[in-house]
Amino acid sequence: MNTVSQTKAKQIRLKRDDLFKDPYGLYKRLRERGPIYKGSILKQPGWFVTGYKETAYILKDPNFFTRIPLPEATEKYSHLKQIQSKMMLYMNKEDHRKLRLLVNKGFTPKQIAGFRPLIEEVVDSLLDELIVKEEFDVVSEFAFPLTSLVIATILGVPEEDRDPFRTWAALLLQSIDFSRSHKTLEASNQLAEELSEYFSSLIAKKRAEPGDDLISMLIKESDCTEDELISTFILLVIAGHETTVNLISNTIYTFLKYPEQWKVLKENPSLAGSAIEEVLRFESPTQLTARVAMKDTEVAGKHITCGEQLYLMLGAANRDPDVFDEPDEFLITRKKVPHLSFGLGAHFCLGSTLARLEAQIALSRFSKRVHTYNQTKTEIKWRPLTGFRALEKLRITVQTSN
Repeated sequence: MNTVSQTKAKQIRLKRDDLFKDPYGLYKRLRERGPIYKGSILKQPGWFVTGYKETAYILKDPNFFTRIPLPEATEKYSHLKQIQSKMMLYMNKEDHRKLRLLVNKGFTPKQIAGFRPLIEEVVDSLLDELIVKEEFDVVSEFAFPLTSLVIATILGVPEEDRDPFRTWAALLLQSIDFSRSHKTLEASNQLAEELSEYFSSLIAKKRAEPGDDLISMLIKESDCTEDELISTFILLVIAGHETTVNLISNTIYTFLKYPEQWKVLKENPSLAGSAIEEVLRFESPTQLTARVAMKDTEVAGKHITCGEQLYLMLGAANRDPDVFDEPDEFLITRKKVPHLSFGLGAHFCLGSTLARLEAQIALSRFSKRVHTYNQTKTEIKWRPLTGFRALEKLRITVQTSN
């Protein structure tokens, strides 16, 4: 076999739908090539990392930087590029550290714990309405209203401005995904301009009449530019919605697939917390994150050249058989679940404590009041995203507990 044939034979080929319909099949194929594989998937060339140890190493090593998804040299989508360039998600070292320390003040464990009564009240109110209906969509009628109200309350966004949150978050999330199209980027660029104007106006109002909220606190205590503040607020809207909405929805979906685990939870309600950790491992809302090597280095015996892209397949690392026994089984009694769904190192997810709290309360209250539930005849649809595990809708019927 000649060299060209060998190269072709080594390339993993897939259809676009493979990554969101069944990403775990792809991860298995990649893992068979080793913990790190060099190739091109969906026209994205680079190193695809599936090994847990290798993923954790790259996440913690400061010589691997994050970067904005748009090409540095592009002159298109200027509003979107401006927003992304000021997000701490895509900052590194001192710039990232400065902004993160500031925003951390609004996400301390004590402050997050203070939102428990609000979350419990909202969950109970939603379930009161939904259980009477007996049939509803978990995504739009349960997970989203809960998450929207909580993050809007934390930020201090007026109640009348909260309805568009889901549309904003969904579009901007798609703009950073492999699946993004020129049409998506154009729409996101327009939205970025509109959101910049919206938050600029809100910042002016908060300066004049500060409240007991995160936006007011950041304005008062920071020396950030207005552009940095605007990008930070937009990031919090996206992250505050998408991660938690998808975590709650994926939880209900996964128990639907594994009814024997639902019985275990019903018999042992105290397992709600460990169940959420297992969902994070098994059906992580975030499946992929990217880094760029800032110097020549070596990972798992492979030479990585400065400037090369690395795609960390978090969903694959979370099912690495070298770390997890029976990795493809959903087991809420699992004792050790060191998943990477919230990342590691300097960019560890800022809102992880809040996401966990919302999901645990949602599952605990749901399982207490619902005896059994089933999927309706409506087909389960995943959003066409490659880096995120996100349901479009999940319609269920519920039977209340005796």
